[in-house]
Amino acid sequence: DLSYKELPSLGSMLHAQELPSEGGDTLFADMHKAWDSLPEALRKAVDGRFAAHSYTARYSETKFEGNWRPTLTPEQLAQVQEVVHPVVRTHPENGRKALFVSEGFTTRIVGLPEDESRQLLAELYAHSVLPENIYRHQWQPHDLVFWDNRSLIHLAAGCPSHLRRKLYRTTIQGDAPY
Repeated sequence: DLSYKELPSLGSMLHAQELPSEGGDTLFADMHKAWDSLPEALRKAVDGRFAAHSYTARYSETKFEGNWRPTLTPEQLAQVQEVVHPVVRTHPENGRKALFVSEGFTTRIVGLPEDESRQLLAELYAHSVLPENIYRHQWQPHDLVFWDNRSLIHLAAGCPSHLRRKLYRTTIQGDAPY
């Protein structure tokens, strides 16, 4: 979460309030496991490199039925300038390496030609969401889930648009990735 900020979040919590009768799961990808199982050639290609992250990179893309995001004001746009972080982040508490890219916000690998950057990112994205790297949380009433954004990425799996899914969320400020 918030990889598009200078100080991405440390963690996030979701608390289930209302759940749909179908769908609504949240998927989590273990980015430590993704790094640990990354083929050696791909590890060498990205270790020590940096990637650009942007909130607005895919902001106008449609999700489900039409564009559901409001137009950002110039003031809002000024608060979400592109930032650069390591492609491989070291967890500050356990020292483990983890991939630090996400399809939603990572736009390019700095210093590489566009086609090479796009190819490497596509390989990293595909590898990070392999079934063995995924945990699927099937929400139960009043579940409270906390996760470490320094080593996980997440995605709401969606539910039919006529069903209501209401979760309360809070995010904990983090530190600069290294």
